[in-house]
Amino acid sequence: MNHASLISPYLNYIENPDLAGLGHSTEDFLRYLKKPTAILLSGKDSNRTRAVCTLLHGNEPSGTEAIFEYLKSGEQPLVDTLFIIASVEAASLRPLFSTRMPTGKRDLNRCFRPPYDDEQGQVAKAIWDLVQKIKPECLIDIHNTSGSGPAFGVAIAEDENHLAITSLFTNDLIVTDLRLGALMELSEKDVITVTIECGGAQDPSSRIIAQEGLHRYLSTEQVLAEPDNEYPVNIYHNPIRLETRNQGEVAYAEIPCGNAVITLPTQAEKFNYGMITKDEAIGFLSTNGLASLTAKDHLGQERLEDFFEAREGKLYARHSIKVFMVTTNPFIAKTDCLFYFIGPG
Repeated sequence: MNHASLISPYLNYIENPDLAGLGHSTEDFLRYLKKPTAILLSGKDSNRTRAVCTLLHGNEPSGTEAIFEYLKSGEQPLVDTLFIIASVEAASLRPLFSTRMPTGKRDLNRCFRPPYDDEQGQVAKAIWDLVQKIKPECLIDIHNTSGSGPAFGVAIAEDENHLAITSLFTNDLIVTDLRLGALMELSEKDVITVTIECGGAQDPSSRIIAQEGLHRYLSTEQVLAEPDNEYPVNIYHNPIRLETRNQGEVAYAEIPCGNAVITLPTQAEKFNYGMITKDEAIGFLSTNGLASLTAKDHLGQERLEDFFEAREGKLYARHSIKVFMVTTNPFIAKTDCLFYFIGPG
């Protein structure tokens, strides 16, 4: 491969790195990388390539840990493998893996569409340009959820190829028509892409899921769908994001907080396990009630009052709903969303 053609001021490119130089820990590994980096590792079959991206958010360590462990093992993948480790700068801020993105910079996983007129956009464009040149048969994007919870996949298509890849990591797949500029939207450009949410950054199981799934992905002869194979994956369609309007403040406590438009329980991550029923209070509302919240579906239609209601100053679901990615990080809750949910019908 023509190494020179892949050099970008926004993305390092390394082929078959000297394993001794990677260091002895993920902290050493981040120092070795210095900036967004792509590593191409030669496989036993050089006629095919698979791609792995991770660390689009600097506070999601499981993918980086899994890649570091795989590289240090010295194992050769079945096919050429492109590893992309993105938000190295954010992850390197103290304490390590605590910063989603540097202050004043955009969410990198919202930058995979024009305009590319800032540094984050240029990093995303460099990643996409590299993927186009490498032409992998598929790509996985490894994340941690913003709160404790079970693993699941996310994709924009539910064909057998996306199900097959998801099944290497988890048995649950969310399929969404929402477009936010995420890396997984490369599926629209003929790069089969699945986001793998391994669970919370502090969940011990997340690292295991990332490591074991990555090993299966790199050691299985055929990761795309095979004729007559069935993939036991549960599919959930078009979750809706519950958000605060105008990035209203979010708090976590067992009593209402005066400056917050909604106060969720300190253990709000419990909602990620199972269903929220219509009789279970989700949180305390401010005096503005539902007016401070919004829940638009993938068509841009407001659905808040179809699924939620206010009762005695608290937020309740009108019907049982399944939620994903409930966070207890107030910054993520107000700048991104409180959680994703799926309701009946």
